[in-house]
Amino acid sequence: MLLLIIAFVGTFGLILSLGLLLFYRDVALERLSSLVEPRFGSSRPWLGRLFHPDQQAVAQIVKPFQNVLPRSAQETSVIQKRLIRAGYRKDANVNVFYGAKILVPLTLTVLMIVTGIYTWSPFFVLAMSVCLGFLLPDFWLGNRISSRQLKIRLGLPEALDLLVICSEAGLSLDQAVLRVSQEVKLSQPEISDELGLMILEQRAGRPRDEALKALAGRTDIDSIRTLVNTLIQADTFGTSIAKTLRVYSDTMRTQRQQRAEEQAAKTTVKLVFPLVFFIFPSLFVVALGPALILMADGFKQFFQ
Repeated sequence: MLLLIIAFVGTFGLILSLGLLLFYRDVALERLSSLVEPRFGSSRPWLGRLFHPDQQAVAQIVKPFQNVLPRSAQETSVIQKRLIRAGYRKDANVNVFYGAKILVPLTLTVLMIVTGIYTWSPFFVLAMSVCLGFLLPDFWLGNRISSRQLKIRLGLPEALDLLVICSEAGLSLDQAVLRVSQEVKLSQPEISDELGLMILEQRAGRPRDEALKALAGRTDIDSIRTLVNTLIQADTFGTSIAKTLRVYSDTMRTQRQQRAEEQAAKTTVKLVFPLVFFIFPSLFVVALGPALILMADGFKQFFQ
């Protein structure tokens, strides 16, 4: 009996160790492939296609619906600016967006009909599915813009410190921006993308100040806009770029600390609602529950 138990434990441990070895081997290979290959070219390509589908495939799906909605030139320009801020710069993305505003309501309506939910209140359910489906692409695009701006805002101090180091090492502003865009390609791909596009615009013949202003317009972030104005002024008046970046980096670090202190100060106010609605009722039940039970037992004698 003892030998059977030992054999079972040994076999179980061997299988467990083999499974862990294979699991961590796959994880290590996936991490290495994500560094060597493109961002979603890992050992599980279906996972990348699931969360980041091919844009050409999406364009083919929504192509029959992209010209259904009427659109003006001004509205198209606004949508294109929003798509650029979200990181979608192709002209076909505008057509995909307008096609999605037709395809998503149709999909939701079909789901309501197939699942039978519309039988509860046909007019209300179908109207809500159409309205919600029409607004979902706008909500999704706004979420993408906010997410991209947050990533750029959080990664800007790192890129700015590298820019200061490159400038103080003797590189020009263009060479420093190019080097920083290459260095932060893995850690901050959004900033690398924006800086690389600015370098490409300058190589195409666009003046530096216009390329910097275009960078501020694409990102629509206050810290980027302030940095652009600082660089343009330093370039115009001939001051040292390295010293200017050093001063702005210190200022930005101070602002980041003040923003963290502000968020910490708001915590006490935000804790009021969980305390009132979740913690205080539990305390009242624990503290007053036994007394209420005794009072109820005492009042029963008067009503019997």
